[in-house]
Amino acid sequence: QVQLVESGGGLVQAGGSLRLSCTASGRIFRINAMGWYRQAPGKQRELVASITSGGSRTYADSVKGRFYISRDNAKTTAYLQMNSLNPEDTAVYYCQLVYSNDMVPIVVWGQGTQVTVSS
Repeated sequence: QVQLVESGGGLVQAGGSLRLSCTASGRIFRINAMGWYRQAPGKQRELVASITSGGSRTYADSVKGRFYISRDNAKTTAYLQMNSLNPEDTAVYYCQLVYSNDMVPIVVWGQGTQVTVSS
C-alpha cells in the first residue's frame, strides 16, 4: 500500500518560515506529480503548489514568491519551503501524490500537518 508521511508543521510567528516534507513509500512505478494542498477552517481545500515529474511547478497566486516546492527523486520526497508566513497561511497542509502503476493514475493523500501562524 502506497503511503505518504508528512512532517514539518508547527507554530510560527508571522514573518517566519517552515519547511514541510512529504515522503512516499510503497510500490510506485512512476511518480507523475507531487503537490501540496491546504484547508483552513470553514474553507475548501485548495492547491498551494505542485511539481510534475518533468519539473514543472505551479503555485497559487497567494503564495507566489514566498513558497517554493522541490523534490528529491532518490528519496521520493517532496518539500515545501514556506517563507514570510502570515496568519492567512494557517491551515492543515496535505501532501498529494499522483503516480502510475500499469498506466493507471492513482491519487494518494498524506495525513495532513497543521501549520499555525500567529500575529
